Amino acid sequence: MNNPTAAMIVIGDEILSGRTRDSNMHYLAKELVKIGVDLQEVRIVSDEERVIIFAVNELKKKFNYVFTSGGIGPTHDDITADSIAKAFDVSIGVRVDAKRLLNKYYQKSGVVLNESRLRMARIPQGAYLIENPISGAPGFQIENVYVMAGVPSIFQAMVNFSLKNITGGSPIISQSVTINLPEGEVAKKLKQLAAKHPEVSFGSYPFLKDGNLGTDIVIRINDEEKINRLTKKLKSLFKIKVGVEYE
Repeated sequence: MNNPTAAMIVIGDEILSGRTRDSNMHYLAKELVKIGVDLQEVRIVSDEERVIIFAVNELKKKFNYVFTSGGIGPTHDDITADSIAKAFDVSIGVRVDAKRLLNKYYQKSGVVLNESRLRMARIPQGAYLIENPISGAPGFQIENVYVMAGVPSIFQAMVNFSLKNITGGSPIISQSVTINLPEGEVAKKLKQLAAKHPEVSFGSYPFLKDGNLGTDIVIRINDEEKINRLTKKLKSLFKIKVGVEYE
């Protein structure tokens, strides 16, 4: 589909331990689809410097955009900003503009900007700030890497701010086609159809409903006319009534 590509790094031991369920990937994926950016890889990594650095260095070379979530708070285990600075081999320190944002937020809240909270104003050299209208502490962008908070409401606000400045492609359209046949009976014809249209993404997802096996086929491409033609083709192939719904 030739759209820009993206990857995401979810950072946090709490995700890997199962204590916290990640919702940020789901939100980011939906928003990227809208602007025509193809999210192709997601990694969940621990709060460990070398692991974060390795993931950032690898993915920033492979994809147009990399988004991270988690690890930019005030506690000792929030090491994402320092890890990103090392990945780009730049210095890191308290930035005047970031500190000003924190001051403004905490003065309004009647809370002291102590040493721990001031850690959130430490920004790698050369980075641009990502606004945080919810709790003041900014994220940042350095080259093609966007570093954002893990708290879902803050992450979403930072995504909304960042995507305004990202060049996307053609928004991806998807249609879900439900076929009341088991996946094994759908596979051969679907494979043949997919081979004729390599530019289209066909996903096959089996389900069990009321004791009956069925298959959802999800077609994804940035061409509305083509996706409608392929939906009709599926209906013809299986000679059954096919329900179609837009995602």
